[in-house]
Amino acid sequence: MPFARRTLLLVAAASLAPRAGRAAEVPLVEIWKLRGCGCCTLWARHLEAEGFRTRTSEHADLAPIRARLGIPEALAGCHTARLGDLLVEGHVPASAIRRLLADRPGWVRGLAVPGMPAGSPGMPAPEPERYEVLAFGAGRVEPFMAFVGERPV
Repeated sequence: MPFARRTLLLVAAASLAPRAGRAAEVPLVEIWKLRGCGCCTLWARHLEAEGFRTRTSEHADLAPIRARLGIPEALAGCHTARLGDLLVEGHVPASAIRRLLADRPGWVRGLAVPGMPAGSPGMPAPEPERYEVLAFGAGRVEPFMAFVGERPV
């Protein structure tokens, strides 16, 4: 192989290597959603736009999945997700997930946004409401972050 062609191939391969490494570092978000739910699909798109990889499956009832994962029913939203050993329930913004991944309190098993707050990711609204992202685990539920729409407050 001529020197110039070999050099070009090595440079091309080197430029792709960092991208492959970064893709492997991005956690896969496994999402369980109610069959036909559009806001769940929009939430998955929000995560993808923020650099997360997602895999979604549709179900008629999420209660058995939440029970198996140990998510308190009082925290229920319209979809459930898992990133490795972390759980995400409802319309949690990607920025809250990133904060938890960066600085995880040892007791936290996951984050939840109960219900479906207007303006949260996946729930577009002209007038977004203020809502809390809750951290849960070890028998505790505590405020983690507050948002108006997708903006932390």
